Amino acid sequence: MTKGFAVHVPDGFFNAAVSVSAGAVAAAGLAVCLRGARRELDDRTAPMAGLVAAFIFAVQMLNFPVAAGTSGHLLGGALAAILVGPYTGVLCMAVVLLVQCVFFADGGLTALGINITIMGIVTVLVGWGVFRLVARLAKGKGGVTVAAFLAALVSVPSAALVFSALFWVGGTAPIEVSAVAAAMGSVHVLIGIGEGVITALTVGAVLAVRPDLVYGARGLTTPLVLRGAEPATVGTTVTVGAEEEPVAARSPLRAFLLGGLGLTLVLAGIVSFFASSSPDGLEAVAENHGFLGQATGHMFGSWALADYGDVGGIPVGVAGIIGVGLVLLIAGGVAYAARGREKARV
Repeated sequence: MTKGFAVHVPDGFFNAAVSVSAGAVAAAGLAVCLRGARRELDDRTAPMAGLVAAFIFAVQMLNFPVAAGTSGHLLGGALAAILVGPYTGVLCMAVVLLVQCVFFADGGLTALGINITIMGIVTVLVGWGVFRLVARLAKGKGGVTVAAFLAALVSVPSAALVFSALFWVGGTAPIEVSAVAAAMGSVHVLIGIGEGVITALTVGAVLAVRPDLVYGARGLTTPLVLRGAEPATVGTTVTVGAEEEPVAARSPLRAFLLGGLGLTLVLAGIVSFFASSSPDGLEAVAENHGFLGQATGHMFGSWALADYGDVGGIPVGVAGIIGVGLVLLIAGGVAYAARGREKARV
């Protein structure tokens, strides 16, 4: 298993029955999301979906220490749901996981359905549910940011507990489920705090620049449109809950997207060199509870990009940039194909 970057469920952890069942759940979920994304995507938001997926890929490379000898990384489901909607968020997560599995040997081929179910569907559903609940109770942009933090925080241990339940049902090694669930839950609460901070900062930054691009804030951040004026021009206000606040002119969409892409490339191409080298939460728990050895070799483990370039001697930053490009192209293409027919005004 890879150390120092995103580590997902490998081949060998689950029996065929659970792997196939999770694959069926993932396939059904993606089919539903492809239809549902039509209501979330248009010509303006489709490129945003590609950028969000690429950003999540990049930030997943940035493992951060959470305890002695253990690291964590962003999962990203809550962030994706808040920025581009829950249906599109699942599609973004699926693309990230597919690229990581096929090109970087991160996450087993037989476990791809499990990873999509746990890291994509579960984190999006839990994160979106918590976000909507808290956002409706909170007021102002600060309330949206707090809701984003709590949504991300809760989504991570929720995914960890679903993994524990599935391993108890169909894992390939006997475990004491209560001990593994407690270990997975506790370490992923710590990881969830980091995820919450990253999610809140990201959502807050987009709200400050282009609040219209935060799907979860629609209805909470509504531009006050003056007759004959463009939405959210200088001197107008946005309504956030019951509050009205003056806002600056929105940055052009192209400039926003290019700026976001530039930041994503910096994270994947430069900051990734400084990621923690400690095993992530899943790997640490698997080692401590004696089932790490159940992991089997990846079919594409000898590819040059495997282990984020380590196998082929490719610098991690170069591998990261390649990954960002792949995710951006695939996720953007999926989003454009799934978008609604009606063209939106940029």
